[in-house]
Amino acid sequence: MPFIASNGLTEEGTAKTITAGGMTVHYHDVGEGEPVLFLHSYGPGTTAWITFHKTVGALSQHFRCILIDLPNFAKTGPIVYREGVHAVQARIAVALLDALGVARAYWVGNSQGGQSAMVAAITYPERVQKFVMGGSHIGTGGDRYLMANRPSEGSRATRRALDDPRRENIAHYLRVHIDDESLVTDELVDYIHRAHTWSPEFIEARRQSVSLPHDYTPELAGIKAPVLLIHGRYDRMVAFEVSIAILNHIADSRLVLLNNCGHWPPFEKPAEWTAQVLAFLKGY
Repeated sequence: MPFIASNGLTEEGTAKTITAGGMTVHYHDVGEGEPVLFLHSYGPGTTAWITFHKTVGALSQHFRCILIDLPNFAKTGPIVYREGVHAVQARIAVALLDALGVARAYWVGNSQGGQSAMVAAITYPERVQKFVMGGSHIGTGGDRYLMANRPSEGSRATRRALDDPRRENIAHYLRVHIDDESLVTDELVDYIHRAHTWSPEFIEARRQSVSLPHDYTPELAGIKAPVLLIHGRYDRMVAFEVSIAILNHIADSRLVLLNNCGHWPPFEKPAEWTAQVLAFLKGY
């Protein structure tokens, strides 16, 4: 069975579905304790399991880990929307918590999931105890970089894979996003390709959906929940200067930069990432 967690858990063995926010939400529910909601990375074929499976074994020893597949990813949806995608994701994530009877949770996200956790901290502050984000923009639609190029290399590779999801384009997209190319195996390419192309209905919903841009910079200073930013030093999708900008706007914030790491820190550096998240959530 591919992509097994460190404690032997599998994607199929932990998968659940529930109706929330007017759609079918696909998620994983592992462990006991205070609830932690995990929101996965951006990109074709990305799932909660592939983003966090290397870390959930350790974290589920301390927390109830709820891994949500975001709308129009994996088997959540399909939905056609015309609004900022991060607002959609935050709303459906809150709907999942409502359906599970969870009033307040820690939120842990990477890439788009981190930005949606940030949006939740702005829009639903009573639902967010602490949150983790990284490889995340401030504004839906991207940010103006001071130093890095835009559109980024990662954005261009992602766009090519979305427009033409052949295996070779998926493989190129993954090699740009993941710093250690040895991690981009045939098994991973097959997984991502299959997760992106399995359903004509989901493909059509993604095609029709429009994410409207929104700059959240003016709202960052109002965030009260503590935040841990974890960013890969060699992230070619979102330049780490964005996390520095977030650090300057949110009073209760701290930043960890992982060396030799790209856009997927939970996948690329699971031990380091997990140690940082665990220490932050536990308040060490």
